[in-house]
Amino acid sequence: MFREAALFTGGTTGIAFLVHYLAKAPLGAALFAINLPFYVFGWQKLGRQFTLKTFAAVGLLSIYVELLPRWIAFSHLDPVFAAVMAGLLVGTGILILIRHGASLGGVTIMAVYLQKARGWRAGHVQMAVDATILIAAFALTDASKALLSLLGAFALNLVIAVNHRAGRYYGA
Repeated sequence: MFREAALFTGGTTGIAFLVHYLAKAPLGAALFAINLPFYVFGWQKLGRQFTLKTFAAVGLLSIYVELLPRWIAFSHLDPVFAAVMAGLLVGTGILILIRHGASLGGVTIMAVYLQKARGWRAGHVQMAVDATILIAAFALTDASKALLSLLGAFALNLVIAVNHRAGRYYGA
């Protein structure tokens, strides 16, 4: 929905969107490549199992974002609905991954590490980084799309901030 509505998001996916929109690079390939350096950090700080699960999740998402437009199309997609619903759905997906010892890479790896190591709320860390990345959207698109992108990031991070707490279930 973010791509269909020409919106942005935060994290490494947001950086991949920037590359996709600016360089016309395939979104899936950009997403996969941008996450590669974070696996080394994840392996060292969060362990082999977390990193392998994250690698699999990012790999599958990279494939999925390329295949999904071939399988489904929107004849009408309200941009406000797209921002809020995509944000809520992505936030829920990230929350599920975090609770089961994985992430969608980059920024979430750092947010989970900082929550475990320093007690910082993962949603708050993610929100701060996402806001920084989304500032670039104002330079690349019109103000309404940039503001809707911020709304989507807020919805995404609200799900994580409200629901993810240190010490909750981490699956094996």
